[in-house]
Amino acid sequence: MAVDAARSDEGFTSATATRVMAAACRAAGLDGDGAELIRLGENALFRLTSVPVIVRVARGREWLPTARKEVAVSRWLAGEGFSAARVVEDLEQPLSIDGYPVTFWHQIVEGDRKPAYGELGAVLRDLHTLRIPAGLELPPFQPFDKQELRIDRAQIPEDDRSFLRKRWRELQDRYAELRFETAQGPVHGDAHVQNLMVDDRGQVILIDFEAFCYDHPEWDLMVTAVEHHSLGWQSDEQYDAFVSAYGRDLYDWPGYETLRGLQELGMTTWLMQNIQEDERMAAEYHRRIAALRHDAAPRDWHPW
Repeated sequence: MAVDAARSDEGFTSATATRVMAAACRAAGLDGDGAELIRLGENALFRLTSVPVIVRVARGREWLPTARKEVAVSRWLAGEGFSAARVVEDLEQPLSIDGYPVTFWHQIVEGDRKPAYGELGAVLRDLHTLRIPAGLELPPFQPFDKQELRIDRAQIPEDDRSFLRKRWRELQDRYAELRFETAQGPVHGDAHVQNLMVDDRGQVILIDFEAFCYDHPEWDLMVTAVEHHSLGWQSDEQYDAFVSAYGRDLYDWPGYETLRGLQELGMTTWLMQNIQEDERMAAEYHRRIAALRHDAAPRDWHPW
């Protein structure tokens, strides 16, 4: 369903996202007054104050197929009884507001603890055993498409843009030589611990199906492996818990270094999309791009 709102040439900023959210709520019969912007990244996420609903606004019309997929995946996982984020069932989704896809999700009431890495390993192990039903069309993992759009659109120096395009091409060549050893199946595609939530009943819930795909499970293991071995974001005990729960350490696989390069590029290009809105984010982007220019340099990156 497409809806027109007052158009603007301001790009995907917090102001644009707020305008789109308000129009989407009106179209869906929801009250968007006083909605809180809780995150501006690949999407803008708003928490409504009138009902326990999260409104998710994607960056442009290119993401409409992705939004449709997210809705379909949520409904499939609900049917499987899998603990995952749920779309609001009685709304037509996604909406399209001036080309910006919008979806509506039940708010998850967080409990008093964060998810553990062993829980992430267990969730991925269970996810990878599911069978995709007939009629659910999932794409293969796309390690390059988003990066190209981000590099083209970001407000970064042209020297950075040239470097990132060169790195993007180099990684494509390395990716072409990868040989996976596992069977394909459902893959989350962005499987870091921040994409788990623990609700107020202690239930661990998988969220964010934007990158969900049908491919090799290595794509889900690379995130935590890189965060540990390259960035040092987890202790040895945390990473051991992840590996023990899942049953495999990707660091032992010959293709790890290629996936590490892809993950680090993705983390950098994701961050640079909003550097015009946040000085701390801009500083972290400069830290990351400097490290990418020197492969042997320490990755003293900050989680975001």
